[in-house]
Amino acid sequence: MSLVARFREFVAHHGLFEHDDRALLAVSGGVDSMVLMRLMVDAGYRFAVAHCNFQLRGAESDGDECLVEQEVAKLGVEYHSTRFDTVGVMAETGESMEMAARRLRYAWFEELCDKHGYSVVAVAHHLDDSIETCFINMLRGTGLRGLTGISARNKRVVRPLLFATRDEILSFAKANNIAFREDSSNSSTKYLRNRIRHEVVPMMREINPQYTSVMRRNIAMLDQAQQYIDASIARIKSDALHSLGDGCKLDVNAIDASLPRSFVIYEILNSEFGFKGDVVDDICAALDSGVSGRRFYASQMVAVVDRGCVIITPKDRSAARCDTLLLEEAGSYEYGGLTLNFEYLDVSRVETLDQGANVALLDADKITYPLQVRAWRDGDSFVPLGMQGRKKISDFLVDSKVSIVDKQRQMLLLSDSDVVWVVGRRIDNRFAITKNTERVLRVSINRIFS
Repeated sequence: MSLVARFREFVAHHGLFEHDDRALLAVSGGVDSMVLMRLMVDAGYRFAVAHCNFQLRGAESDGDECLVEQEVAKLGVEYHSTRFDTVGVMAETGESMEMAARRLRYAWFEELCDKHGYSVVAVAHHLDDSIETCFINMLRGTGLRGLTGISARNKRVVRPLLFATRDEILSFAKANNIAFREDSSNSSTKYLRNRIRHEVVPMMREINPQYTSVMRRNIAMLDQAQQYIDASIARIKSDALHSLGDGCKLDVNAIDASLPRSFVIYEILNSEFGFKGDVVDDICAALDSGVSGRRFYASQMVAVVDRGCVIITPKDRSAARCDTLLLEEAGSYEYGGLTLNFEYLDVSRVETLDQGANVALLDADKITYPLQVRAWRDGDSFVPLGMQGRKKISDFLVDSKVSIVDKQRQMLLLSDSDVVWVVGRRIDNRFAITKNTERVLRVSINRIFS
C-alpha cells in the first residue's frame, strides 16, 4: 500500500479530520512537515499552512521560512507566517528554549484557528518521534500513559503521520523530489531526544533489527491497556470525585479497598488536574499519615488533604478574597462571587423574617459605618451568639467542622474592626437584636458553603 493510501487510512481510522474540514498545517521546512504537506495535497484534503520563525539559527531560520513560502505559493493555499523573539521571551520567563518555542507556536496556532475557522492543527510527528518520546518519558519517570508515546489527537492538535517511520518519510521525499531543509540542530547530542535518536536507537536496532516494528506493537498494546484503565477510572470517578464550587473533592474512602489506591489516585489527579507522580506520592503519604491541611501544587491547581479527602481547586481562587471591600450603609454589593444585600427593617417584622444561616439580623444602631467585608485572618476573634467570652475564628471553624476548602473562602462582616458576622455561620452576640432594638439591619447572601 502506498504512503498516500496509508495516510488516508490512518486519518479515517482515527477520525482526525474530514475532507470538508479545513486543517492548519504546521510546516517548518523540514522533511517531515514538507512530506505532510504533499500528502495532504495528494489525498485531496483542504488545508492552510502556518510557519513559525523562532529566529534562533540566523540565516538558517530565514532560509527555512523562504523555502516554505515558495512551496506554499506553488500550491496556492492560504499561508500564515510569524516571527518570535524567542531569546527575549526566554530571558523574560526563564523558560527553556524548547518550552518557550512550544508555548509560543501553539498559542499562535490556536489564535489562527479561532480567527479563520480551521478545525484542527496538523503537526508532522511520526512513529520514530513517538518511540523516542516513550524512552524520554521512561527516563524522566512516568506512569503507563507516558509509555504510550504520542497520541494521534490532543484536542485540536492532530498527528496524521504517526503511522510512518522516519525512513519511509525520507524515501517518499526523495522519490517525489520534495524540497526540504535540514535543521543543523538535529545533529547535536546536547538535547536528550537527539541523544536517544543518535546513540540509543542505533544500539537497539543492532540488538534487534525488528526494533521499530516491535516498538510499534508495544506502544499499541500499552495504549490499549491505558484505554482499559481510563474506562475503569471513569467508573471510579463517578463515585469518588465530586464537584465542589469551582473545584472538586476526591473522596478516597469511596475507592474500592481491593484496588491499588495510590495508582487510582495517581490516574485521577494526573489525568484530570495535572499533578506529577512525585507530588501524588506525597499526597498519598499525607493521606496515610492522617494529617490534614497540607498543600500540594500542580501547574494550575492546588490540592489540600482534608480528613480522608483531597480538595482540588484552581490556584488563583483565594486571590479574589485577598482584597477588602468597604460598604456604605444599605444596598446590594458584589464581592468574591457573592451578592450581599443590606436593608433596614422595622423591629416589628423580625418574627416573620427568615433567620437561616444565609441571613444575619443585626441591631442597626450598634453598627458603625462603613462596613467591611474581607476574608478571615489568623488572630481574628468574635463573641459567638449566645456566648459572653471571645472565641478565635480559627477555633470556631474547627469546632464547627468546617472543611479546609470552606475555611479558605470564609468571609467576615466587620464594623469598626469588630466582627459582626462570620458570614453564613454565626453573628457576634454584641450586635444581636434585643428587646431594646428599634431598627434591624438584615444582611442576606447567596449560600456558598456545602
